[in-house]
Amino acid sequence: MPAVVSRGRGRRTISEINMVPFIDVMLVLLIIFMVTAPLIAPSMIDLPSVGKAAKQPDQIVQIVIGKDESLELKTGDTARKLTQREVAAAVKALQSGQTNTAVVISADRSVKYETVVKVMDTLQRAGIQRVGLSVQLAP
Repeated sequence: MPAVVSRGRGRRTISEINMVPFIDVMLVLLIIFMVTAPLIAPSMIDLPSVGKAAKQPDQIVQIVIGKDESLELKTGDTARKLTQREVAAAVKALQSGQTNTAVVISADRSVKYETVVKVMDTLQRAGIQRVGLSVQLAP
């Protein structure tokens, strides 16, 4: 209910908001949060980690996908052009008896992701186990 003040000739009402209940509520909430905050244990997330392999690969085969989506197979100092269908057979021939051969796919930035996935799919359908992607780390 607004207070009525009489000054001089007429009566006028003072419309003010009483801030005391608001401040009381805020202080109670502050105390509640201060008491409960230390009790809340932060959740621990078990992130995957990249560890060192138990055994380094015997041989690394690199498949380079160029801007024009041409494929090139590199092993050591040799490089040769391939088609999509020849990739799996060529890698299988290079593995011949070696089970610890890693295949790394390097693609140009402008190449469609679909092309990279097709090469990975071709290799996995051929039964090649260790297939990875080569990336450039940001400085």
